This record gives sequence, structure tokens and C-alpha cells, in this order.
Amino acid sequence: MNNQQQPNDRTLSLERTFNAPLQLVWEAWTQSDHIAHWWGPKGMQTTVIEHDFRVGGQWKYSMQMPDGKEFISEGKYLEIEELKKIISTADFKPMTEGVEIQAFFEADGDQTKFTFNVVHTTAEYCQQQEQMGFYNGWGSVFDRLGEFLQRETV
Repeated sequence: MNNQQQPNDRTLSLERTFNAPLQLVWEAWTQSDHIAHWWGPKGMQTTVIEHDFRVGGQWKYSMQMPDGKEFISEGKYLEIEELKKIISTADFKPMTEGVEIQAFFEADGDQTKFTFNVVHTTAEYCQQQEQMGFYNGWGSVFDRLGEFLQRETV
């Protein structure tokens, strides 16, 4: 299950090209002081509770909504290939649990091609997550990441 070729009926994917070098995009994903600036949809504030970036290490972030509600996202790193991929378990409580997230990075000159997959346990669960707003939610997260990267490259 840990590669870019996933069963289509259980995987939701987003692709972006960030106008930032690979090293910076990688650091944005792997350094907790960077993660706090972009993780979560627009309007949410993120606090990094735990970030042990190594295979077997745990991560846990709290996302505070403007209305005061809190979402917890957490997981365990399964695979890390420096400057290429990060694969992790993930729970986004209370909305999504038991998924695998996969982030793939590829240098393209001064830009970075990025592919993000979320692999669900069943096709039905995948479809439910898509209907709940997967593309809008994660699209907003990656918009924030793009904005963060722009600020960091100036």
C-alpha cells in the first residue's frame, strides 16, 4: 500500500506545483515551527503538540476553529525518504480516522511538484470523505502552504 500507485476506489489525490525549491517544501513538512503556519484549512490555528519526525515517530496537532471547536490530527510515520516521500497513518478527529496519508515531492527546477494521497480502508469510506469536502478542505490547506512558501522565498 505504500507507493504512489493506489487503488483508485480507495484513494483521493491532489497535485500541486509549488513555486518554491524542493528543500524549502520539504522543510515546511518536516519542521514543527513551519507546520504551525500552514497545517489546517484557512481560518484555523494550529498548535504542534508532538512532532517526532522519524519512522515510527508520532505526530499530533491541535487545530482551533474560529468558533472555538478543536480538531486533533495525529498519526505515526511509516516511511520517510529524504526529499522524496512521507507516509503516515492519520486520524483527523472527529471527522476522519484510520487513513494513510502520502506526500510525494519532486524537484522541477526552482519549483516542486507535489502529490498528496489519502488512502481509505474501503471504497465507501473514501466516497464518504470526498462528499464531506476532501478537495475543498485539503485544497485550502495546500493554498495556505503555497502562501507560506511564497513568504519564505522572498
